[in-house]
Amino acid sequence: MLPIRDLNPARRPAIINWLLVAATAYVFFVIQSGESALVPDDEFLFAQAAIPCEVVTGEPLSVVEINNQVCDRSDGNPVFPEKNVLFSVLASIFFHGGLGHLISNLWVLIIFGNNIEDAYGHFVYLGFYLLAGVAAAAAHIILRPESTIPVVGASGSIAGVMGAYAVLHPRARVTSIIPPFYFWPFAMPAFLFLGIWFFSQFLLAGADTNIAWEAHVAGFAFGFLVSLLFRRRLHGHETSQQVLYPVGRLRR
Repeated sequence: MLPIRDLNPARRPAIINWLLVAATAYVFFVIQSGESALVPDDEFLFAQAAIPCEVVTGEPLSVVEINNQVCDRSDGNPVFPEKNVLFSVLASIFFHGGLGHLISNLWVLIIFGNNIEDAYGHFVYLGFYLLAGVAAAAAHIILRPESTIPVVGASGSIAGVMGAYAVLHPRARVTSIIPPFYFWPFAMPAFLFLGIWFFSQFLLAGADTNIAWEAHVAGFAFGFLVSLLFRRRLHGHETSQQVLYPVGRLRR
């Protein structure tokens, strides 16, 4: 399912959410990709992005480790010796593996992020977003400590936003489509849409895919549990009083 919009207007402008969207797009098109925005530079990702083997050992990868794709500390000559492997975990939230990866992440962030910023407040929301991304990356690193593949994307942070949304606005209506039926939008409660998304991540377990599904699950769980813990203090948690309009009568 692909979300199109939610029927859940925020009370305040989502300043931080739009800044996150802008910053992430800027990093991809200007800092990360340079003149080749559609094909990100792998060298850049190895030099800047989080890599589980590096975080576990505390040292950047060597030539042998990159070429053989194994976490082997026998070669002590790192390719990027100045790399800060801990900071790379935070920086990776703003890196993406391609244009499609970027667009899909930012689209979901635009749909769900404004209401979570409305609930948490601007600056607390920023901290929540970054912590969700770190928690998601940490889960992936713990489960795949030997991996020498860069882990990039805002998916973990956005999964945290989705987890928070499931707690704070479970009855909000989310309009979606199912490819290839692009002209047949339908609305469903957020808890159902987000629940289907969450449990579908486990279908990727054991599959030969480059999707870090463990990070998605961990990010969602982080957002869900934190919001559940503080839901009585969060703005807007008591409502979700959306009018359930038929899809055909929605104003675009």
